[in-house]
Amino acid sequence: MAGTLIGDLLSSSGILTPDQVKRVEGVMKQKLCSFESAVLELQLLSKVALYGAIADQLRVPYLELEEYQPDPAAREIVSESLSRQHRAYPLFRIQKSLIVAMADPTDLVAMDAIRAATGYTVEAYLSSETEISRAIDRGYGTQGEVARFLEKLAGHPGAVEAPAVEEGEAPIAQLVGLLMTQAVREKASDIHVEPEENLLRIRFRVDGVLREIPSPPKDFEDAIISRLKVMGNLDIAENRVPQDGHFQLAVDERRVDVRMSTLPTINGENVVLRILDASAVALGLKQLGFTSEAMRQFDSVIRRPYGIILSVGPTGSGKTTTLYSALMRISTIDRNIVTIEDPVEYRLGLIRQVQVNPKAGITFANGLRAILRQDPDVIMVGEIRDRETAEIAIQAALTGHLVFSTLHTNDAPSSVTRLLNMGIEPFLVSASLICVISQRLVRNVCNSCKGWTEAPEAFLKRLDPKLLPQGKGPLKVARGAGCPRCNQGGYSGRTAIFEMMVLDDEIREMILSKASVAVLREAARKKGMRSLWEDGVDKILTGVTTIEEVSRVTEQWEESEAPAPESPPSSGGKPASAPEKPAGSKDLADYQRKIASWISKRSP
Repeated sequence: MAGTLIGDLLSSSGILTPDQVKRVEGVMKQKLCSFESAVLELQLLSKVALYGAIADQLRVPYLELEEYQPDPAAREIVSESLSRQHRAYPLFRIQKSLIVAMADPTDLVAMDAIRAATGYTVEAYLSSETEISRAIDRGYGTQGEVARFLEKLAGHPGAVEAPAVEEGEAPIAQLVGLLMTQAVREKASDIHVEPEENLLRIRFRVDGVLREIPSPPKDFEDAIISRLKVMGNLDIAENRVPQDGHFQLAVDERRVDVRMSTLPTINGENVVLRILDASAVALGLKQLGFTSEAMRQFDSVIRRPYGIILSVGPTGSGKTTTLYSALMRISTIDRNIVTIEDPVEYRLGLIRQVQVNPKAGITFANGLRAILRQDPDVIMVGEIRDRETAEIAIQAALTGHLVFSTLHTNDAPSSVTRLLNMGIEPFLVSASLICVISQRLVRNVCNSCKGWTEAPEAFLKRLDPKLLPQGKGPLKVARGAGCPRCNQGGYSGRTAIFEMMVLDDEIREMILSKASVAVLREAARKKGMRSLWEDGVDKILTGVTTIEEVSRVTEQWEESEAPAPESPPSSGGKPASAPEKPAGSKDLADYQRKIASWISKRSP
């Protein structure tokens, strides 16, 4: 719904004050976001409170769609294109009534269109647009569509038409478009096109793990790679040297950036596509995985007037996303924020972003010098790779600028040693560095198939007794059984685990005396720094992730396969103030009758 309508609803009901609505509208203009996103960014209301209040004003139920398991039969009534067009996801049907989740339950045009297309009367629940988009991606998907398209293409290559791409395109262009669409909908970060001796393998990286999809025939290899090179504006006649390209793609009414890299191999050109979908990135510190205390501490650090804040970890650990989130957190109209990146991954409103271009003479060092003449308040350097860049960044911090950057080290204390090994004087590191945050990404247990099982003995022995929750009975840990939502993998989405070292006078003195990494780590831990493992254990015990995931990114864990979950999870969530959905599907019909009765009583 329009932000002004939501603002009027919440203001007239006394849930938000007129001044708070004005603050929200200011954030909307500044960050080009929705009313709901701005309210959540300002922490004026929780997601449940916000949408529950809107639902009460509209006299419709609110449903947390992420926690609900819709009836597959209802999805067969509404086509994918109709669902995406009107941002409406079918939940279940009761006789000739179809219950749908909508981002805007006041959209009578959409409801009439669904009614005309299906022949069912339509009743609407309120859900967030993000949850609806994810539900559509999960429910409809495109893997079966790709498989069907490949069958048709193999049999009749000249007469194939694909429903999810533009009409009039050649079959190979249609296939590439369909593959790209599937990758974006499945929230893949990368597409790998890998020629082998007798086949062309295609894999998607989803939640950090590569997964193979139906592969086209080997005969289509050259045509597919040529099509991708044309899209990336590369030389299709050159296949002996690596090439890099870039293009934009429109998928489901949003644009995504794609970085492309080719590499000659003995079996042909290998192509990797990095998908940069800004809408899929959680640009908010609360969504990254910080505990309440860590978030309070980090929020305080990023609001300091000057100094260097480093985000460290291996490639693909989410460092850039953390820095982007920090920049968006402090971005206001009275601050000049400039970044220099290689490459610029996501475009941010109100922030000047510079692309490294060695051919044009723009390196991190030269670009940083130029930025310092642009009257910046906050600077982000994509990566500190050499002594020259490090020295300029430190000088910028010492002359009154807040500097964010990344570094490739294993943990927070090691970053100090890394800077010293680059040739930076200890007194410069001590005077400029204010915080180092190390992180890794772990996969979340899928909420739709989450179950609980007794923690293995080896884990309990490794666990610090201080971390154990108080209470009786054996310790339980979460595990996903596998379901269609998570593609039978048991995991859906990712979160970060953190290790944050905030420098104080004692640690600065240690840096001046060139203390070892072990000494720095011990001092930081005494002052409250939690290790990656300890932060991971906290997320294990709260059911966010698993022992295997935390062990995978922090240390090796020798443990036999854990037993299956003892009890199945609840199969669905519940609308606010609506009848509770039963844990099993046995009483689904009775539940649906109660819902129908409840809707009729709430109708004006």
